[in-house]
Amino acid sequence: MMTTLETDRLILRGWQDEDAASLYKYASDERVAYSAGWIPHLDEGYSKAIIRTVFKRPETYAICLKGHRNEPIGNISLDIYGNENKKLGQCEGEIGFWIGYPHWGEGIAPEAVRELLRHGFEDLRLHQIYCGYFLGNHNSERVQEKCGFVFHHVEPHVKVLMLEEERVEYINAMSFERWKKLND
Repeated sequence: MMTTLETDRLILRGWQDEDAASLYKYASDERVAYSAGWIPHLDEGYSKAIIRTVFKRPETYAICLKGHRNEPIGNISLDIYGNENKKLGQCEGEIGFWIGYPHWGEGIAPEAVRELLRHGFEDLRLHQIYCGYFLGNHNSERVQEKCGFVFHHVEPHVKVLMLEEERVEYINAMSFERWKKLND
């Protein structure tokens, strides 16, 4: 069973097939897609396929504003299993997120990231959590700064498969000790 997480303004919950229209509405926007490293969604069928495959991974959450019909406005995930570009060690994770363009600048992303940090450290007992952003994605960079991440390293040649290009990615980190100090 998927965990549901809550903050003052947000519900982070598992994705459902019924979310395809909302996902398409936000993920078809080029400003969101290209900055995150994927192609804009083509139609609701494509969005439903993403829900049934990519978003069924453990620790992947629809970001919903409380009181707004439980409609997803973005996605956040905590990868604790690694992926093709990064190898995570034992008790390490990586947060990835995006928010629909109409909700940029509302403080939603930092709120969701802070909750996933709490979940990762308190509930999952991780020791270190990473978060990255592609060169030029100042919004994601700013979210990570607000949440207290510190620079870890640069990946100069990340293959962005869906866009058939390479990008520079900045990787930031948060240790359990740093997170604890920031939240005491």
